[in-house]
Amino acid sequence: MLYKNELIQSFLSGDMRALARTVSMVEAGDLQSLQLLAAFAREGKRARLIGITGPPGAGKSTLAAKLAESLLDRGERVALLLIDPSSPFTGGAILGDRIRMHAIAGRSGLYIRSLGSRGSLGGLSRAVPPIVQLLENFGFDAIILETVGTGQAETDVIETVDSVVVVTVPGLGDDVQAMKAGIIEIADVFVVNKADREGAERTARQMEEALKLGPSDVPVLTTIATTGVGVPALISSLDAHYQTMLADGELAKRRERRLRKALHAYAASLVSVRLAEWVEEQLTGHWADIESGRVDIYSCGRRLAEEFQKGR
Repeated sequence: MLYKNELIQSFLSGDMRALARTVSMVEAGDLQSLQLLAAFAREGKRARLIGITGPPGAGKSTLAAKLAESLLDRGERVALLLIDPSSPFTGGAILGDRIRMHAIAGRSGLYIRSLGSRGSLGGLSRAVPPIVQLLENFGFDAIILETVGTGQAETDVIETVDSVVVVTVPGLGDDVQAMKAGIIEIADVFVVNKADREGAERTARQMEEALKLGPSDVPVLTTIATTGVGVPALISSLDAHYQTMLADGELAKRRERRLRKALHAYAASLVSVRLAEWVEEQLTGHWADIESGRVDIYSCGRRLAEEFQKGR
């Protein structure tokens, strides 16, 4: 195991093993890893963050791999974060999307990591924000996040990335039903993948009509991720969206919201730990009343919370 100073130096020198070690520490909830973020910080270094979301079976992993390959071909350093469902026993990723990345796995300048969603209903692991910060500090030009594929609940991604690609495929029955309840509203680019299937053009037209009801124009593209058809057009749309956000200030606003949320979450986690420890200490004098039913847990909880606040 690398010691702290060695880990910092190895990370800052571009050692992928140090990056992988630190990511594992963050995913495991190691408090020291969050303290290391300050040591890794590089002023002004920002990566371009792209999220890929949509229903299961849409081909998100294959599309993410083709997108990463194209970015690598033009000289960018790329990190792929693939969010999988978590094992109920270990909390780790159980699908292992990296097996679908074999065509690009050995490329220089590429980092691939599968993360367990760890029960999050929004499609992303809670460890994603600090891991994204680590990847930015490491010097990647682009970070691609593929969500777990839970369907309508996957709206966390918009608060984590700069551009959101929503992917669907023809043949889902009601072609727009999987895009309801918030998913359709988060798209910056909409993709109908597996466009060689029957019904692809109809699905694209339906999505164009549905997206006209939104506040801004969202391009609808068709791709065949397995062969790379349509991927250059997707990159062009993402480039255009990024430049538009850069020009009108939206990029700065999204990043400010993201940093504020991460700050609030981290501060809340520290307070939560201290509160839990303090409440446990106080319960010695209250537990007999709670256990007997003379005092309910809600009244006791409110009183303890008030006392905790007054003490600080």
